[in-house]
Amino acid sequence: MSELDLKLLYSQEEIARQVKRLGDEISNDYPDSEILLVGVLKGSFLFVADLARAIRSPLIVDFVRIASYGSDTQSSGIVEIRKDLELPIKDRDVIIVEDIVDSGHTLESLYNLLLRRGPRSLKICTLIDKTARREVSIRSDYVGFSLDDGFIIGYGLDYAERYRNLPDIHLVQGR
Repeated sequence: MSELDLKLLYSQEEIARQVKRLGDEISNDYPDSEILLVGVLKGSFLFVADLARAIRSPLIVDFVRIASYGSDTQSSGIVEIRKDLELPIKDRDVIIVEDIVDSGHTLESLYNLLLRRGPRSLKICTLIDKTARREVSIRSDYVGFSLDDGFIIGYGLDYAERYRNLPDIHLVQGR
């Protein structure tokens, strides 16, 4: 594979500032409640780890892994759970943690699935809210960065399972 042409989009320091801000907002919204963070694998694992350390409220963490079917560039909204939650969410304050929200189909399906399990509250936190390709009306309650469009990698975001370990987020150019 040839090297990608990358442009720095968000530096490690900018990401850390946004994660701290999100942690403060969540802590203020849930000062006395235990929160269940539900990370969506694989892309959110770094974000979940940093966000968990930035939240002052008591919390526990669990993960789901989902696959959506459709073309390579567009989700059909049909979601298969590849790894389900290990913890019950009934009567808990739950926050879905996503690395990026794009079309919104997969997240909307996951949100509705978890809502049927009876949480006390269910919110969404995303590091990147990519608005140009949104096809459903799902909205995040906590947003790190808003991005119109573009293919990005780093800080958990991948290209063919690579580049997740980059500390910054980069825009892939000429793709």
